[in-house]
Amino acid sequence: LWLSAPQQAATRPPTPLAQSMPIELEAPFWGFMGATFALVFSNMGAAYGTGKSGIGISTLGVGQPELIMKSIVPVVMAGGVGVYGLILARI
Repeated sequence: LWLSAPQQAATRPPTPLAQSMPIELEAPFWGFMGATFALVFSNMGAAYGTGKSGIGISTLGVGQPELIMKSIVPVVMAGGVGVYGLILARI
């Protein structure tokens, strides 16, 4: 019995995956572009915010030097925007 020839089951030929399921080939491209845009634009905004607040701190330091440490908060917040963009791009 074990020497008998194997019988072929009546099956249809296998179809390639591209024919059985439509797959968007550019989907990974747009996914990576979205992550890139999130990272680039958030860091550009953080750099702009850091620069603008640095100008403000310099101007404030001339007139009221005792308030310089209180005005560091916008710089820290602008850096937080950059870190948030990095996290968002990674997720």
